[in-house]
Amino acid sequence: MNVTKVKLSAVLLVSVMILLSGCSGKSNAEVEAAAAGNEAGKLKKLIIAEPLHYTGYLPLYVAQREGYFADEGLEVEMLQAAGGTHVTSVVSGDAWGVIGGPESNALANIGNSDPIVSVSNVVNRANVYLMAKKGTAPAGSSDEELKAFLQDKKLNAGRHGGTPNLLTQYLLLELGLDPQKDVRLLEPADGSTVVAMVQQGAADIANGAEPQISDGIAKGVWEEPFYKFHDMGDYAYSVLSVKKSTLEKDPETVQKAVNAVVKALKAIQEDKALAMSVLKAEFPTLSDEAAQAALDRAYADRLWSPDGVITEEALDKDMNVMIKTGIYKGEYTYEDLVDMQFVNNIAVK
Repeated sequence: MNVTKVKLSAVLLVSVMILLSGCSGKSNAEVEAAAAGNEAGKLKKLIIAEPLHYTGYLPLYVAQREGYFADEGLEVEMLQAAGGTHVTSVVSGDAWGVIGGPESNALANIGNSDPIVSVSNVVNRANVYLMAKKGTAPAGSSDEELKAFLQDKKLNAGRHGGTPNLLTQYLLLELGLDPQKDVRLLEPADGSTVVAMVQQGAADIANGAEPQISDGIAKGVWEEPFYKFHDMGDYAYSVLSVKKSTLEKDPETVQKAVNAVVKALKAIQEDKALAMSVLKAEFPTLSDEAAQAALDRAYADRLWSPDGVITEEALDKDMNVMIKTGIYKGEYTYEDLVDMQFVNNIAVK
């Protein structure tokens, strides 16, 4: 997105409105009515960065396609920014907001005078699964069996510092394995390579989520996941976040965006046909079987937050993974990373 062009367009739009309001022969009432009509018909454009395009962010896609953002006077564009640049896109001002983990915000906030703050939950489970090359998955799921199976394997853990990577290292540490010595940890920045790396023999095990899981199953690369991190319970995995300065200078827009996201969260809980329709539109290459499997998994694992609330427990689980793996060494507070005022405003309506 060319920020200069966006700013220039905004200036031109304001100039046109000023010229229109200054036309002779118009009464004050007529000018005010025209301005109100123009304002009502204009959508405020926002860019939300996402680390990759995947089914976990379905509520945002629903809010886009079903007009929930538009109903709030917003036009939202999703910007795919891989390799951790989804967070830096907000820091640099190239994106208004970001969907991702609050732990990534915590890292970006170190030494940052304008920290990133989470305003709505979206994915409230650790949406990461481990898959093994077809025919090689462990027979059991005890700690001893998992430890023996993972030892010395080539493990695609995903981008260094990303939540899937951290969760994978967290599991290894919990099992008594050294992520740097006892396995071969692969950390590609491009999350779209998950299936291909196992398919080509570059990795024995991969972590991932839908639609990668169903894609790998459909291609015969692996069977069902042998380990599910969602069993950790409430976990602030993917949340909507914006700069603190945005909260302070333009809370109205933040409220509108949160309104749309919470509406979408509730809609997909109540209308599975709607969820499927948007899922197919966003991921047209998925077969009907794979799309259904992805949606069934999301509902069975209670993937999405029902109301946008980020609890202290959900944040603590996420941050504890960061601390256990040594990626985050500082302190944090719930109040510094989360602001629930906009979600709470919806609840009291």
